[in-house]
This record gives sequence, structure tokens and C-alpha cells, in this order.
Amino acid sequence: MTSDNMINGGLLAAVTLGSNSFNLLLAKPNPQGIPQVVAKHKRKVRLADGMTAQGALGDEAFARGLECLSWFGDILRSAEVAGVEVLATAALRYANNGDAFCQQALPLLGYPIEVISGDREAELIYQGMRACSQVDGTALVIDIGGASTELVVGDETSIGFKHSFELGCVSYNQQFLSQGCLSASFDSIHQAVTKALAPQMEKLLAQPWQHCLGVSGTVRSLFELKESGWLPQGLVTRAELQEVKRQLCHDPQPIFASLDAERRPTFVAGVAILLALFELLHIDGLDLAGGALREGVLVQLQANCC
Repeated sequence: MTSDNMINGGLLAAVTLGSNSFNLLLAKPNPQGIPQVVAKHKRKVRLADGMTAQGALGDEAFARGLECLSWFGDILRSAEVAGVEVLATAALRYANNGDAFCQQALPLLGYPIEVISGDREAELIYQGMRACSQVDGTALVIDIGGASTELVVGDETSIGFKHSFELGCVSYNQQFLSQGCLSASFDSIHQAVTKALAPQMEKLLAQPWQHCLGVSGTVRSLFELKESGWLPQGLVTRAELQEVKRQLCHDPQPIFASLDAERRPTFVAGVAILLALFELLHIDGLDLAGGALREGVLVQLQANCC
């Protein structure tokens, strides 16, 4: 949907600044359920790409982010929105020049940026998933972002576990995939994920989930492979992830040909993270969920504004 679908006045706007993608949703309030989205805007900013060893956003990523927020600001001013929430996640959480980015973004966007905690991000992801997906019982939700991965376990009424881990497909792409063979990179990422999860493993493995759902771009990419016929229909299984790994290490081009071009740069790192999660948490299959952070922000906005 494009800006041609926007209706002036009374709209809610959810702006999420992820470490990989920046998103803007415009929606009509809906007292009976999730707000009705009338326009979607997205750009692969990859804010975490090129982060320096000192923890600063790279100059190119900094500039890409500001350019995107200038565009979002033009959209918000033309839409005359009634309620706006602008939330930023891991890249700005970790960056030591994040405050400078937020200050420079304010006059371009027209609204202040709130940098949220990992736990708050996990909550909103789960709320967005529950608002947009029909899932009975307890679910493990996986969101592999650009610089963090959120794992949440809960049912229809409550969350039993939530945690944001400092691992992501953009940061790991830079750290582990810049050189060398892919097989060794997969091994290195598996070790890094194992180390990151270790403090929470006992709690995680004690959670009795019935379903496993993914809401990230990596998971959407895998379902693109299913739609293209490269993978069979149904849940993503551990065996399928291992086959994707084998093909990527042998010759990634047949897989990349079935993916949207914007998803390709971070796909390998995302698959490596997901495969490590499958193996560490004994996951047999994963389904694609609807809704995530940006939909969770819309639900929150509606509750606060309407």
C-alpha cells in the first residue's frame, strides 16, 4: 500500500527503527481489534551495518537513517496523524552516538525517538504477534533482528519468558561473514549463539511451548523459498535448515535467485542464527506468524489514544 491510500486526520502512526529496517505504518483506529493499516512504508537502512569497534554507528548507516527519517517526516506531515509513536531498538540501544542520531533526526522526523529496552521490545513483538495471528496455547516466538534477537514464550493471556539477546543478522554478517568459508562461519555463529543463550538456557528449556513461530525477515525469506518451490510447503524444519546451509555453503546462487534482493545480504547470518536456535532449543518445526514489533506499537497506540 502506498501514500495514495492515506486518509487525512484520525490516523495512528507507528514508526519502528530497527537495526536492519525502518518501518512506518499508518492505520485507522479499530475499537473491535487491531488498527486497520492503510499505508506501509519500509526501507532497509541496515543501521547496525558498519558499527565501529568503539560502538559507534558508521557514517554511511548514520546518513541512511537520517535520509529515511526525513522521508518519513514528509509522510507524517502530509497525513496529519492523531497519534504517533517512534521507537528504536538494538542499534540505537548499543550505539554510543545514538543520542546524536536522535537529536539530528528530531527536526527531520518531527517527533522524538524513544529507545526502548530489549524486554520492552520483546513484549511489543509478542503483542503484535498475538494481535495478528490465530494461535492456541503456548508459543515460542523468535524475532531475529539486525543487532538483537528476541525470544518470547507465552499464551493468550500472559508471557512466561522474554529476553533480548545481543545477536543479529546484520551485526553477525559483519562479524563472521566478511571473509573465509561459509561452513566455518556457520560454526562460529553457532558458538556465539550458544554463548549468548547460556545464561538463560535453563529458563528457556523449562518453558513448555506447543508452537514455534518466527516473525523476522529471515523466517519470511525461508517461506519465500517455500513459495518458489525451493523448499516444500509446511513448517520450516531442522532438516530443511540444514539443507539450506548445505546449499549456501556449496553455491548460494540458486537460493538467492528465489529471494527478494533486499533480503539476500543478511540471509546467511540469519539462517545460521536460526539453525543454532533450532539445535540448542530442540525445535523441530517453525511457522510464520503475522504481526511483530510495529503491529505491537499500533496496538499500544490505540490503547493510549482511543
